[in-house]
Amino acid sequence: MRDPIDVEVFFNFRSPYCYLASKTLWPIFDDFHTRLVWRPVGGWNLRSSPDRAKVKLPLARQDMARFARRLGIPVNPPPMETEPTLAGAASLYAESQGKLREYIVETMREEWEFGQNIGEEAALERIAGRVGLAADELLAAAHDKGNQQTLSDNAAYAESRGIIGVPSFLIGDEIFWGQDRIDFVLETLLELRARRI
Repeated sequence: MRDPIDVEVFFNFRSPYCYLASKTLWPIFDDFHTRLVWRPVGGWNLRSSPDRAKVKLPLARQDMARFARRLGIPVNPPPMETEPTLAGAASLYAESQGKLREYIVETMREEWEFGQNIGEEAALERIAGRVGLAADELLAAAHDKGNQQTLSDNAAYAESRGIIGVPSFLIGDEIFWGQDRIDFVLETLLELRARRI
């Protein structure tokens, strides 16, 4: 059997487009012989700067609403002050426990469906309960300086590879930027004859 194809996923939990991707990216890993290489980032990494984000907000909200209607999913934006670093660091713990997919889906629901601030410990505790993780261990991972450094290292690595936004998917040297590029990821995997039999 051939080795699985690595698909690196660059993800910032504050991004509305990552919320959309959390609903649509899974065929990459369910339907193809691939390995998810998880590259979460935190803070403003791989997002527009705060000043630019303010200008983009009305357009981004319209754009997201269109995609959400197409997918049939709710959108209830979180508070503007929501900071994603703790959620990103905690995702590394979820990954180590074999709960990464559940964690991604539920964290994005907490933020973008329920409109909650995922930078608050209470939100992370609720997520832990829904995905079957120990809340105290998840919170410890969220505050772990090593995990937070991994987020920064991922951002530096992304820059070195030419990644400029989230979500992005990297297969070899090919970059697919945006949740609306997932179809191209799937087409590339088909071309690579990676479909599961």
